[in-house]
Amino acid sequence: MSYEEKDFGAIVQKAVADALGVDIEEAVPEATLLGDLDAESIDLLDILFRVEKASGVKIKVSDIAELLQGGIPDEEFADEDDIINEVGLAQLKKCLPQIDVQELAGKLTADEVLTLFTVQNLTDLVAERAALAPAAA
Repeated sequence: MSYEEKDFGAIVQKAVADALGVDIEEAVPEATLLGDLDAESIDLLDILFRVEKASGVKIKVSDIAELLQGGIPDEEFADEDDIINEVGLAQLKKCLPQIDVQELAGKLTADEVLTLFTVQNLTDLVAERAALAPAAA
């Protein structure tokens, strides 16, 4: 089966539900993994492993961090108190379109960024990686 034929939304939803022991109805696209669904770091690894097994697309936690920070150095992404600055918020808005930048301005810490990552954000990342993969995969 080629990547184009795969339903990445269903794959990610099932991986999230199975890894976290929640009903598939709870793993809705807008649910945040570490917030709404109470996933922990180890759960995120389990989710990514399940997604890879079902889709053939390998995603690492560092890939998510890279996506979120967009290659912006730490000192340009957040201030000295680890609060995400305007540059960082603009980057986050690009990859997490659901966030309210005004609401988060001056409050969001670097440690909290991953809590904004949703089931849909993961689905989009998997689909994007699949599209970049060689056709023979």
